[in-house]
Amino acid sequence: MSAGTNFRNVAIVAHVDHGKTTLVDAMLRQSGVFGERAELVDRVMDSGDLEREKGITILAKNTAVHRRQPDGTDYIINVIDTPGHADFGGEVERALSMVDGVVLLVDSSEGPLPQTRFVLRKALAASLPVILVVNKTDRPDARISDIVTEAQDLLLDLASDLDDEAAEAAELALDLPVLFASGRAGVASTAMPQNGQVPDGDNLDPLFDVLIDNVPAPKGDVEAPLQAHVTNLDASPFLGRLGLVRIHNGRLRKGQQIAWMREVDGEQVTERAKITELLVTLGVDRAPADEAVAGDIVAVAGMSEIMIGDTLADPENPVALPRITVDEPAISAIVGTNTSPLAGRVKGHKLTARMVKDRLDSELVGNVSLRVQDIGRPDAWEVQGRGELALAILVEQMRREGFELTVGKPQVVTRQVDGKVHEPFEHLTIDVPEEYLGAVTQLLAARKGRMDQMNNHGSGWVRMEFEIPSRGLIGFRTDFMTETRGTGIANAVFAQYGPWAGEIRARHTGSLVSDRAGSVTPFAMIQLADRGTFFVDPGDDTYEGHVVGINPRMEDLDINVTREKKLTNMRQSSADVMETLAKPMQLDLESAMEFCAVDECVEVTPEACRVRKVNLDASTRARERSRAKARDANS
Repeated sequence: MSAGTNFRNVAIVAHVDHGKTTLVDAMLRQSGVFGERAELVDRVMDSGDLEREKGITILAKNTAVHRRQPDGTDYIINVIDTPGHADFGGEVERALSMVDGVVLLVDSSEGPLPQTRFVLRKALAASLPVILVVNKTDRPDARISDIVTEAQDLLLDLASDLDDEAAEAAELALDLPVLFASGRAGVASTAMPQNGQVPDGDNLDPLFDVLIDNVPAPKGDVEAPLQAHVTNLDASPFLGRLGLVRIHNGRLRKGQQIAWMREVDGEQVTERAKITELLVTLGVDRAPADEAVAGDIVAVAGMSEIMIGDTLADPENPVALPRITVDEPAISAIVGTNTSPLAGRVKGHKLTARMVKDRLDSELVGNVSLRVQDIGRPDAWEVQGRGELALAILVEQMRREGFELTVGKPQVVTRQVDGKVHEPFEHLTIDVPEEYLGAVTQLLAARKGRMDQMNNHGSGWVRMEFEIPSRGLIGFRTDFMTETRGTGIANAVFAQYGPWAGEIRARHTGSLVSDRAGSVTPFAMIQLADRGTFFVDPGDDTYEGHVVGINPRMEDLDINVTREKKLTNMRQSSADVMETLAKPMQLDLESAMEFCAVDECVEVTPEACRVRKVNLDASTRARERSRAKARDANS
């Protein structure tokens, strides 16, 4: 008996904001997952608070769509909703190990973008069939025919860079039907609609039919010895840690004794374990089951230390599956305990190094693309990830859990190749109105960006593609949004490692630094208003070394923001003039990490994010600057 022929395992991949989660919502609604009286929630798969706030998918999640065909055959389509941001590419790579086909979603206006290329390359390298879906066809600026051509050109371009097997997968994808959809309207069709129009039809039946007909059934043998791969983790308040497994061969039963094959200190270890609970996916929920067969994706309980990449096998014939591998991280930051004078002022905050280290270690359990390196300090560690956003999301989650942290400026992870330093480079795609073309080009040239391609679609917008060092993108977002008046769109994905590109000065302003502890006063801020832009409000606490604003000049400036107006009993000849303070700039965590200089870091607490100097003492910082100038002069 072969693997369950009525299963279809498919991942939906796309760039940020191309409509993956909205399309999955429509698939769930039309498959009858939600009851008649169920409260319908938009983006039901984005269950995390941060995912809903930011409007992006951070973690890959699976759901099951039950489908009955006209001939009466029941199918179970296991759908993996993946992140669209390049910083969470590890989640996409992990999801591809669970599926037998990929739905590539492309926006009808923006077309293929860097993350599209990234996930498509991974899918073709795994020889997975790729079904192209052009989404949001009802956008006013849709250019559907051009997008289909661009996507097919991308397939051919990637096929030329990959081996023969992957090139064959790309050619197969060209033969598969192209679908046109509006996820918001819940409609899909194989017939190309007019630009800006919803496709003909009333539902997503054409999409379901194409998935069932063109995504192969899972390979494997139900009667063979058990082989199941742990591809994700979850937790239950009643069952503890759950392992999400893809069954490759055999059967999995509740109460079954299995061989648990895992790595301990880099060595393969096999232990006996028992499946205490078996859960199958029904829509967005899980339900207990007695048995699951090859081809299905289920959750199991009973192993408190189960990890991603482990294999569950037959005790009499244990054969391990290859462990899941993802691309190496490219960006790092030093994360440590809060050493600020304001640390620990709120009762209940988590402050100690042991608590921080335990939290970082627990993150490694489910996050396959993160690394934590020891730097020889008892209170700080180097955390490596795919990008700034991935690190910021981790720190934000810890902040909401009550941790107080110090986070250093993001740096790139370098390599030694033939005795020379190599750094990561990114493939950057920029979409801007034509009038900002010169400003953006000049901005990227200063950051060592090299333009590879430029296209003008005749709609008043220009698309430019650059190759740029990852260092050049640290702090880039703020400058880019300023130059384009908030209209530009920038997307980047890791390209390769290349020789060190030289010095990049990304920040051309200095810092306004508080020279003493106290409370910020309105009088001092009015007197210093011409010095720059402030981050603090009157009444905020400050301390020596606290960065309270931006100095328009390149050097730092120590200022007294706690100065009070001297009161006397002498009558003034002129009346006081009413003065108003400019509204201070609000720094969130991501903005603070972008802003801070090499000698600065971010103090993160559940109540506030503050930029501060690594060395708080002004005289010590002055001596360090003098020594640096002397070294530069001698060199």
